[in-house]
Amino acid sequence: MTSLAVPEHPWLLPGALAGAASPDAATRRPRRTTRDWAVDTLAFLISLLWVLFATADALSPDPAMAIPLPHDWMTGVDALLGLVCCGLLWLRRRWPLGLAVATLPLNLFSMAAAIPLLILYFTVVVHRRTAVAVAVTGTGLLTNLVFSWTRPDPAMPYWATVAWGVVITVAVLAWGMFVRARRQLIVSLRERAERAEAEQQLRVAQARHLERTRIAREMHDVLAHRISLLSLHAGALEFRPDAPADEVARAAGVIRGSAHAALQDLREVIGVLRAEDGGDDAPEPPQPTLADLPALIAESRSAGVRVNVSDSVAEPGEVPAALGRAAYRIVQEGLTNARKHAAGAAVTVDVAGGPGAGLTVAIGNRWPVGAPTGGTLPGAGTGLVGISERVTLAGGRLAYGRDDAGDFRLAAWLPWPA
Repeated sequence: MTSLAVPEHPWLLPGALAGAASPDAATRRPRRTTRDWAVDTLAFLISLLWVLFATADALSPDPAMAIPLPHDWMTGVDALLGLVCCGLLWLRRRWPLGLAVATLPLNLFSMAAAIPLLILYFTVVVHRRTAVAVAVTGTGLLTNLVFSWTRPDPAMPYWATVAWGVVITVAVLAWGMFVRARRQLIVSLRERAERAEAEQQLRVAQARHLERTRIAREMHDVLAHRISLLSLHAGALEFRPDAPADEVARAAGVIRGSAHAALQDLREVIGVLRAEDGGDDAPEPPQPTLADLPALIAESRSAGVRVNVSDSVAEPGEVPAALGRAAYRIVQEGLTNARKHAAGAAVTVDVAGGPGAGLTVAIGNRWPVGAPTGGTLPGAGTGLVGISERVTLAGGRLAYGRDDAGDFRLAAWLPWPA
């Protein structure tokens, strides 16, 4: 099963999302991805162009943005501070709050550092709690009052300048909170998907365990019958050593045949985990075999399913009991899946084979178009897992899914000893 922890293109994600899937994501600082490098480079270039533009405007005879500082050397210092803030943008992902607090006094007078400071503020909103972002926002609004007084816009009154500062600050706050909420949603969905995947793997493991236990219980009655025959005839030979030769030969033949059949049945349950419930279980009813397939087909037809059967088994009377049970369960699962997921579709059942060549069981139906008219029947989704386990224990092969014609096909091959 494909893991959901590793994104397909991690270089397109922010470092906080791309590194959230690693096992030590809680203790390790996220590494900068290609996307982060591109964003940081763009932010640096935009801030650098703003510093140059703001400095050139302040040194011009007729500034358009704000009243320049009293002396030209102050404008040079302001430009230098803006360049320093541009360089700090490369560190904003590591210390967003510390850089925002350290550069807070520049909000009182610096025009050249306005864009870098705004980017630092946006980083704080994205990477820190809402309470911290609101506190930084409140402080920024207070410094906006002072900035609008020290560097007023020559074309607007004081309160209009303050209002524009408030609008810009609130817009950046809303944008940053949206980005933060979206990232938190993505992380939450990823955690839920990983948890669902782990739970599904646990259900599959439990289904395999239960199927092995059920197969072991099915084999109990068969093995008990075989071993009881062995014990009976061996006891007769022990107490009647003077029996006629033909009776001894007949008893030995029965012992040989029963032992061979028991070994064939034991091969299916080697490695099966037995249930250790510690209680006395009620005996299970006789298990179906290949001879019960007509009854199963008739039952499905009586339920309204159109079933076309092709039975070309060479020697149906010689099919081993365990092999017949496996074939019966495969056909039963195929018909059940057809009733669940392709209601109204015709089902084809093909059973063929013989001793030495193996037994082939195939069930097919047209792929459903649209949603089922009567709704989907409930199910755990582990039926095919149990069939796969059964076929594997029998030493066979199983394949299921859409074929070249677009139909659903469940096909199994089971060994049939000569």
